[in-house]
Amino acid sequence: MKNNRHFVIDFDSTFTQVEALDVLGEISLASHDEKEKRLEKLSELTNSGMAGDLSFRDSLIQRLELLNAKEGHLPELVNRLKSQVSTSFIRNREFFEENHENIYIISNGFKEFIVPIVSEFGVREENVFANTFKYDKDGKIIGFDIDNVLSSNNGKVEMLKRLDLQGDVYVIGDGYTDYEIKAAGLANKFYAFTENVERDNVLQKADHITPSLDEFLYLHKMNKAISYPKNRIKVLLLENIHEDAVKIMKNEGYNVSTISGALDEEELSEKIKDVSVLGIRSKTHLTKKVLENANRLIAVGAFCIGTNQIDLDECLKKGIAVFNAPFSNTRSVVELAIGEIILLMRGLPDRLQEMHEGVWNKSATGSWEIRGKKLGIVGYGNIGAQLSVVAEAIGFDVYYYDLMEKLALGNATKCKSLHELLSKADVVSLHVDGRKENENLIGEKEFELMKDGTVFLNLSRGHVVDIHALKKNIESGKIKGAGVDVFPKEPKTNNETFESELRGLPNMILTPHIGGSTEEAQVNIGNFVPGKIIDYINTGGTTNSVNFPNLQLPILENAHRLIHIHHNRPGIIAHINNVLSEHGCNIVGQYLKTNEQIGYVITDIDKAYDEQVIEEMKGIEGTIRFRVLY
Repeated sequence: MKNNRHFVIDFDSTFTQVEALDVLGEISLASHDEKEKRLEKLSELTNSGMAGDLSFRDSLIQRLELLNAKEGHLPELVNRLKSQVSTSFIRNREFFEENHENIYIISNGFKEFIVPIVSEFGVREENVFANTFKYDKDGKIIGFDIDNVLSSNNGKVEMLKRLDLQGDVYVIGDGYTDYEIKAAGLANKFYAFTENVERDNVLQKADHITPSLDEFLYLHKMNKAISYPKNRIKVLLLENIHEDAVKIMKNEGYNVSTISGALDEEELSEKIKDVSVLGIRSKTHLTKKVLENANRLIAVGAFCIGTNQIDLDECLKKGIAVFNAPFSNTRSVVELAIGEIILLMRGLPDRLQEMHEGVWNKSATGSWEIRGKKLGIVGYGNIGAQLSVVAEAIGFDVYYYDLMEKLALGNATKCKSLHELLSKADVVSLHVDGRKENENLIGEKEFELMKDGTVFLNLSRGHVVDIHALKKNIESGKIKGAGVDVFPKEPKTNNETFESELRGLPNMILTPHIGGSTEEAQVNIGNFVPGKIIDYINTGGTTNSVNFPNLQLPILENAHRLIHIHHNRPGIIAHINNVLSEHGCNIVGQYLKTNEQIGYVITDIDKAYDEQVIEEMKGIEGTIRFRVLY
């Protein structure tokens, strides 16, 4: 049966990410004295013509005069354009190959550079309608074929009339001239393509805004490259997550929103209803109540080390994968710890304040070097272990205590108990996680075990220290000085007042939860976490997930990938394979990992499968979540 659907596609800023004449200007004007001025004017003329503010023919004439281009510049232009094809077009080559008879490139650009680009996607040369250049005897571009209707105003409308396409006609483009085809009654719908550029007056006229070709194909049930358009995946990033993360997510094609501060439970419960990916730091709490409203949520990114602010069990029950950045800010926290220890050992917080008040208190009393002192590290994870190495390098004797068996680095000495460490150390530094069992890990009893004059640091979690007990021991002099970066209750935004009974105490360093807040750390985190989330969405890989079984998967080729998350019960994998077998699906690869609560199975099948397979897979008893990757 002959396909009666026709697809009319623009070239500049639609098939390619750029306007070809603008790129030609960069080539032809490379050594011109007025390069920047001309390129700026060229861009203005392009936008005016595309937006319908300037007649197309006038725009074209003026642009060619500015270009100073020659025929010899065209091969380089074609090479550049080949690397600038729109990402979603590259992803959907199969659409062009399968529908090449019914795809028309209708452009106000020029065949000389359009045909070499689109032909590589299977588009027929006879289906490309565009202008052609005119040259002088030296090969300089001096104009265009003025008899070609596409060089004149309303040229695309006239071309469609001549083609007289029978059936449904759909136009995909970014310019006003593309909308004119629909306005003239020659197309069923006009889709404003916004992957590369957005023109407000064009968006207002569109039947549908199409942020990518994936969206168009999804609407027409023709999607082959991905199962769901990325522009429909809503990402919400809170708490001033680094701009690199925002950029990475947007470049991937997601619909990204940002909020500078944290949200409370009620606010987040409302905001999260249509969110697929949530990014938070330490102040936002993802509770069971919030998750009850998160019916579309598939992944959470904790742009920090800790995840105690997230109900991981509830996320697991709902099939939501959680990722964090376990290493990215380690060095930053370690450097803050070292800096604070030195300041506190010297009694500098008080000296600094006195100097600002005009008090000159020159004395060595109570001021100590760190060399030869005993540093006790509670929690020998990524941060504790690196602090151990750095501290030893500057003269500390290092002792550590951890619930888990951890290999000592350098000359560090493992203590058998917390009691042993606290009684030995001159400096105690906490680097434990936020599990509930660590609440008030250090209280009155633990302070009593410490030496008189101990320096104490908490750069881990606010609830692990009894603040009242710390205050009491600072005031008594038992604790010589303390550095605290985390608190049981912290302001959600920078506009809120910080309240704590630790304020105003002697030799006390209070910092606003900035242990990992260095430019380097935030860049590292901003690049690391999005990569893990994108890999999970695109491939199903769960490497570094804190709640899912960890699976590193091969790249999917020539197959469909079925992702099944289920309660860890016997027989489910057999049920999955029975469904596939009954429908004649050939398994080309299968990967399974489980933990105590869930099973995570990835099945790659060949391309032929019955849609009923999807419904039956979703209906398997014990299924938590199911999705398909093309």
